[in-house]
Amino acid sequence: MVRAKGKILRPAPNSSRAGIFLAAGLLTAAALAAWANSFRGPFIFDDLPAIVQNATIRTLALPVALAPPHTGQPAGGRPLVNFSFALNWAVGGADVRGYHMLNLAIHALAALALFGVVRRTLRSRPLAAKFAADATPLAFALAALWMLHPLQTESVTYIAQRAESLAGLCLLLTLYASIRGVESPAPTRWHALAIVTCLLGMATKEVMYAAPLLVLLHDRTFFAGTFRDALRQRPWFYAGLAATWLLLGWLVMQAGNRGATAGFGLGITPWHYLLTQCDALIHYVRLALWPSPLVLDYGIATTRSLAEVWPQAALLLALFSATLIALARCPPWGFIGAWFFLLLAPTSSVLPLATQTIAEHRMYLPLAAIIAAIVIGVWHVLGRRSVVVFVAIAIAFGALTARRNIDYGSAISIWQDNIAKRPDSPRPYGELASALSDAGRVPEALAAYETAVRFLPNYPKVRHNYAVALAAAGRLDEAAAQFELALAQLPTLADAHYGLGDVRHEQGRNAEALACYQDAIRLRPDFALAHNNAANILTMFGRTDEALAHYAAAVRADPNLPDAQYNWANALARIGRFADALPHYEAALRLAPALVPAHENLGISLFNLGRYADAVRELEIAQRLAPDSESIRANLAAARARAAR
Repeated sequence: MVRAKGKILRPAPNSSRAGIFLAAGLLTAAALAAWANSFRGPFIFDDLPAIVQNATIRTLALPVALAPPHTGQPAGGRPLVNFSFALNWAVGGADVRGYHMLNLAIHALAALALFGVVRRTLRSRPLAAKFAADATPLAFALAALWMLHPLQTESVTYIAQRAESLAGLCLLLTLYASIRGVESPAPTRWHALAIVTCLLGMATKEVMYAAPLLVLLHDRTFFAGTFRDALRQRPWFYAGLAATWLLLGWLVMQAGNRGATAGFGLGITPWHYLLTQCDALIHYVRLALWPSPLVLDYGIATTRSLAEVWPQAALLLALFSATLIALARCPPWGFIGAWFFLLLAPTSSVLPLATQTIAEHRMYLPLAAIIAAIVIGVWHVLGRRSVVVFVAIAIAFGALTARRNIDYGSAISIWQDNIAKRPDSPRPYGELASALSDAGRVPEALAAYETAVRFLPNYPKVRHNYAVALAAAGRLDEAAAQFELALAQLPTLADAHYGLGDVRHEQGRNAEALACYQDAIRLRPDFALAHNNAANILTMFGRTDEALAHYAAAVRADPNLPDAQYNWANALARIGRFADALPHYEAALRLAPALVPAHENLGISLFNLGRYADAVRELEIAQRLAPDSESIRANLAAARARAAR
């Protein structure tokens, strides 16, 4: 087949600039309106290991912030995502609003990039005759519907899924810069920008593998006419894009199986996973057309037989075949189909993702293909009258997105919503129980944990959390039993060793408690709380030198742990090292100014050092905080008497 070649249609420089600025402003305003109610939503689920418990984001030092641990947490093996969390932490610490704002900014920028890609594609030579005059409003409609679609909430409102939206932004910027390079008489800067954004995307998420392929396919479809001509005209550009795969390959090898969350040999066969994805992909298409019900966690169930999903498999095979035919006979429609299948291939084919067999965030970029088909189809039937339809759908999508954000308003509400929609999914019961426990609703939490343990008898982290709740309720023997079951299933679970140590200490079995804390430290050498508690018991046993070493380790691991500073100071004061104790009392009080015993003991240490006026000052603070304390009253009287002399 001979494809049209020649000059690209170039509009007058200022012919539609006002329309572009108007579209950009409206997209930004629409994003803010739809997500305005999401900014106070708490950290949930994977946000905790990715942000709250992620020590590598506490610094902007690149070697640390760009090198998260190679675990199953979302930022593992994804250095740009981890660095973005580090930026958030540097600006606002654990204030959740900053993370939500950056997520929304990334999403809005991705929508603007999509607008630019679509607008310039519609003005390319193969499509210009039909679409050039309406390229700006059509691109705006597509970008707005894609941006406001409720299916995007998981990638935007759920903070840890920044990996998905950030990779999407990088891919769209790569494609946009490549288009500008093709159109420009001096393409070098645009092509260099495309390679840089592609490299950044490779450091963001594995789905970025598709970027060089989609850029080449787009070039062939809308500009060069053939793959050979595209490669011949721009060989160094495509060599640069291909080179970015080296970074992705290295990161994938470094991450391994992402903490036993992805890869072969994890209990799900490639065949069973592929069958599951037949149902998943058709489900995604249905949600794109009718976004309800939306579910955060679909569980880990898999399809075991082709008989269960043969209609979905047949439909997918037909769509895939139609894509291949269209690539040869009607390349623009083929590009839309290839966009959908190429972007879903890593997560929705044969490579098992053991902890999440279905996930709505995987449709972040593929959704654009379905929206594009709908927009072009409606425009073809209704022409410019379709603008009314698009506005109505966009308003409906925005309202549904705002409504979905309410579900993310608390950990309790999102997991209750999940259970109501997928009562057969076990993990949400455990997450709901943890949320109820954190909220102090202990009886409800224990009931939810009992359900979760029935659903997930071999899931050690659920048993660990159940044990923590039992311990908080004072049911120590039951808590110890659950901790021991969790450790039997996963002996490397440091938190369970630590929790069992706390229970044994409460039971007065301090030698066993010390052994548990030491096991936790062996598994996690920077476990500050375990160091602190081990030191407390060593102090009780009279092993002061060992205790002091553990207090020092606790403070090194977490300088902001007031208990470790306070206990370290007490241990030093107990052996008469009052001068050495002072800075640790002071550090504890900087972190916890209302810590009454620290004020009192600091006053006593100052008294013993002969600094009576300073002792009076600290003891007066302690008395204001605890006016009924007899010991503070007596120590203050002694300090005042000595100071008066």
